[in-house]
Amino acid sequence: MIEDMEALHTSEAGRRDLHALVDHIPAGDLPAARKILRALADPVWQSTLTAPLDDEPETEQERAEVERPCPRP
Repeated sequence: MIEDMEALHTSEAGRRDLHALVDHIPAGDLPAARKILRALADPVWQSTLTAPLDDEPETEQERAEVERPCPRP
């Protein structure tokens, strides 16, 4: 139980430190910081950022599907 309390305290202190750091990020660097933090918080977003580019040629079927209008709800 004491170990859990210590972990909670350490976690909360770490979060406060991170919030303080975020508050001091220059405005021009916020998009990069957002991208980095989002990748750390969301593994799906991280995998999207690190996925290789699709370099296969587009097929006629794919091209037609992209150009087909979507039905309106």
